[in-house]
Amino acid sequence: MTQRVAYLDCHSGISGDMFLGALLDVGLPFATLQAGLASVPFGGYILRHEPCSDRGVHGSRLHVQITDTDPPERSFSDIEALLLASALPERIKTMALALFRTFAEAEASVEAVPLEQVRFSDTGAIDIMVDVIGAAIGVVTLDIMRLYASPLPLTSGLHQTRDGMQPIPAPVTMELLRRVSAPWRSCSLDEELVTPTGAALLATLARFDHPVLSFERIGYGFGQKQLPWPNCLRLCLGSSPETANPVLDSDEVDVIETNIDNMSGELLGGLMERLFAAGALDVAYIPLQMKKNRPATLLTVLCAPEQSEKLALLLLSESATLGVRMQRMQRLKAWRAQERIDTPFGSMLVKVKRLGTRVISAVPEYEECARLARERDVPLEEIYMVARTIARKLII
Repeated sequence: MTQRVAYLDCHSGISGDMFLGALLDVGLPFATLQAGLASVPFGGYILRHEPCSDRGVHGSRLHVQITDTDPPERSFSDIEALLLASALPERIKTMALALFRTFAEAEASVEAVPLEQVRFSDTGAIDIMVDVIGAAIGVVTLDIMRLYASPLPLTSGLHQTRDGMQPIPAPVTMELLRRVSAPWRSCSLDEELVTPTGAALLATLARFDHPVLSFERIGYGFGQKQLPWPNCLRLCLGSSPETANPVLDSDEVDVIETNIDNMSGELLGGLMERLFAAGALDVAYIPLQMKKNRPATLLTVLCAPEQSEKLALLLLSESATLGVRMQRMQRLKAWRAQERIDTPFGSMLVKVKRLGTRVISAVPEYEECARLARERDVPLEEIYMVARTIARKLII
């Protein structure tokens, strides 16, 4: 058994239009992209698809010409309503909403405001909508089940934005990719090569692993800038053999442990916050009895392998321990995804667990329930119970 996968060679970074150009170059019909975007009730743009060549590399370039110079300001909820009102298939809607939510949550973090206050405004908002919705259309149309990406070029410098001069990469770009521990490599150019939209695509859809792949088609999506090398995103479309147990996902994690018998509960609480902020996947405290009959705490940290050294150093510097134990372990996981349901209180996301194609459970997301409880002034438990009942209909 094999599954359709794609690998992104981001030697020149990634932007939304480069990603769309690469999808078009490996077989996404331009008419399909146009029709899908046209089904969403927003306008103010013209798409143009053309072949492109640079120093012996041939591919595609997508131009998004903005014709509405004063588009309406849109919140995440506004964009959600537009997508839900469209005729797009549910899988495309779900993916596009996940992309927008990832983008908006990172923007909210950078601006230190609630998600509800994030606004997509000016002509750049139309460009973002075309790129994000178009990406979901392309990935679903080409039936790409997994997307992998190479390390990203870390450039520097400053560039002009609507808010004034900003560092490169943009703060929201760094926040998006920090959250998924994206790997970077040094690049001496003073150019923005990884855009916020490109970062949102990677943070939501991609993994930075090294899978076993066989390629069937290779496409190149060209950007607008002139660089010392071909400014393109290479997309390799192919297949990957599924594991012996295809109903499960798998990865590797590092487990860091230490025993602590001389820290107060207050300090341990603060330490847990620091570990999560530094990238820990999970932190657990287990009571135990140590030598001299001392009550103590077994501290266990779960993290991605590339984060283990940083977290071990944090433990050694900010806790009372003199040493930590580390081991790498294989982890088998059920497939997890978010799906959107409609409730009497509004639309919300639920967490769906699958084994293969079988849905095992569908549980309301706490943050979504809390948001609706605040917006509707309804008890949180009531919203949770109603949402759980509706979500159970997804189980097969």
